[in-house]
Amino acid sequence: MDLASGLRGVEAFLARAGFARAPWLVVGFAAGIAAWFALPAAGWWLALMLAGVGMAAGAMLLMREDGAVPFLRQALAALAMAIALGCGHVWVKSALVGAPPITRPQAAELVGTVLSRQEQPAEGRVRLLLATRDPESGRAIKARLNVPLALDRAELRAGAQVRLRARLVPPAPPMLPGGYDFARAAWFQGIAATGAALGEITVVRPAPPGGGLEGVQRSLSAHVRAQLPGSAGAIAAAYASGDRGAIPEADEEAMRNSGLAHLLSISGLHVSAVIAAVYVVVLKLGALWPWLALRVRLPLAAAAGGALAGIGYTLLTGAEVPTVRSCIAALLVLIALALGREALSLRMVAVAGFVVLLFWPEALVGPSFQMSFAAVIAIVALSGTAPVRDFLAPREEGWLARTLRNLAMLLLTGVVIELALMPIGLFHFHQSGVYGALANVVAIPLTTFVSMPLIALALLLDTVGLGAPVWWLAGLSLDALLGLAHFTASQPGAVSTMPAMGRGAFLLFAAGGLWLALWTGRVRLWGLVPAGIGALLLATLTPPDLLVSGDGRHVGLTGEVPGELLVLREGREGYARDTLLELAGMSGTPKSLDQWPGARCNADLCVVRLRRGGRVWHVLMTRTRDRLPERELAAACERVDLVISDRWLPRSCRPTWLKADRRYLERSGGAGNRLERPGSGQRG
Repeated sequence: MDLASGLRGVEAFLARAGFARAPWLVVGFAAGIAAWFALPAAGWWLALMLAGVGMAAGAMLLMREDGAVPFLRQALAALAMAIALGCGHVWVKSALVGAPPITRPQAAELVGTVLSRQEQPAEGRVRLLLATRDPESGRAIKARLNVPLALDRAELRAGAQVRLRARLVPPAPPMLPGGYDFARAAWFQGIAATGAALGEITVVRPAPPGGGLEGVQRSLSAHVRAQLPGSAGAIAAAYASGDRGAIPEADEEAMRNSGLAHLLSISGLHVSAVIAAVYVVVLKLGALWPWLALRVRLPLAAAAGGALAGIGYTLLTGAEVPTVRSCIAALLVLIALALGREALSLRMVAVAGFVVLLFWPEALVGPSFQMSFAAVIAIVALSGTAPVRDFLAPREEGWLARTLRNLAMLLLTGVVIELALMPIGLFHFHQSGVYGALANVVAIPLTTFVSMPLIALALLLDTVGLGAPVWWLAGLSLDALLGLAHFTASQPGAVSTMPAMGRGAFLLFAAGGLWLALWTGRVRLWGLVPAGIGALLLATLTPPDLLVSGDGRHVGLTGEVPGELLVLREGREGYARDTLLELAGMSGTPKSLDQWPGARCNADLCVVRLRRGGRVWHVLMTRTRDRLPERELAAACERVDLVISDRWLPRSCRPTWLKADRRYLERSGGAGNRLERPGSGQRG
């Protein structure tokens, strides 16, 4: 078989399999963005872009029209160019908006202008975004500061110029490999420092009157919480204004563990519910007015009304990036409806994804983007399968049978969404809710058709002072939602925790899911192969024997006490403790090495013996920043295989296998080691 006939065979296969170029081109664009984040340096990015351009040029030159493969040629060239453009696009965005962090922690006197204010009463603080200057270099920076409620004042709002003393630190990188990378998020948000106010804040110049949308949002949140106190009021305020700061941590945790956390943040569900409600109301009311119905295309008018409502709701709830993404996607659906096109298709999802990545390419690596688009793609792909279309086809049946069929479809959709979201949840959060599909079958209709309409009606009736009865009903519905969350989260096995998933397994799941969704016919079943391999890797995943934070202060040991994590320092740093537990795939409270008989600890050092890989490993860890005699330290290093320290150790410290001191950990960003190589002879 010659090359030309082989290429014609590939093209015939693509035609039979229903290859849709638009979704795959967006996948290529997203792959280029992902490669930019994964590759280590600019030389690699440039090489990828040149390779993409070269492959596109080669496809156009080598596969000529007379080769009878124009479709394949165009597809290969376009896909290669999409990858190159994705990498270049996020590179340009990073160069334009990225803010270098401050060089070191410092306490300084600051004068700046408040850019935004976020109230977080459940955390006992207010969070301010301040435009100020780096105390060392004098360059203009944005700093995010936490202000305790005791220091808060009503004048601290957007536009006010303030003077205060604050402790500033650079945005934190991941504590361990696989942890949350706040430094990356801060880079794209232009935030160069974070910190906390250290004393009274002086208002140098008050904010201009009015307060803008942020003032309206804050007033609306306060009004809702005044009408409906407690946890129900905090959630109602989140739905009405996007303000989640008053939701108690216990309720947030229950919503997370029950798979209902998506209902707390303004996302596609909430924006779509508002737009759909306005669309239906305008359509039905317009149909009741014959003069209007005869002169105006009602679907177009309804789409315009829905679009205005969606944009207004997005602005009112703070216009956070996830909400804006949802609004853009919903507006594209409205455009399709107005033009008489299919409202929800993979092509429309691809267009929405491309628009989002065009403005926020950095969103690709975040869980919000991945989860929202994975859920929508799963819904569209499921609804497009032949068995589901046959199951949902109109037929003569009673209301009970129709209701049961719709409930069955809702449950099936929930299960498919949970399967699609589970790898993402495990990769980013190292845990996944088991009963989320069942809980969402009740929670989503309750929120969409009961709670949100009641909140909207109560706010409307409050304009004439008649909203109290409706607020009571809204409170009942939200109490039912919280009751469902707490009940689901309290069930045995409600949350499955696993050690940190590697990028390889995650990419296998992503590739398999996209293949299943974007092809038609039996060829889509080949997507089960990479997904199955990813599941196998996940099933055989074990936690590292040692988890070491990037600064060397926090060390976790697994496998010595079944189901428990041993830590070098207990301390009060809840974030460090929780991160160690998450990456180890454990829950509960870690136990200090001081309480474990297998460790010998004093004020300065800890030495532990671990049996792994058929041998005994001796690990030395430093516990203090006090100076240690070099000769004694060198002698201790000679007797162990591995040294872990949050300080720079001298060259005389030479363990048998590895010296993970401050110098090493700053390069590696932390470590997750498996002690599986007996006889290793690497010198520190």
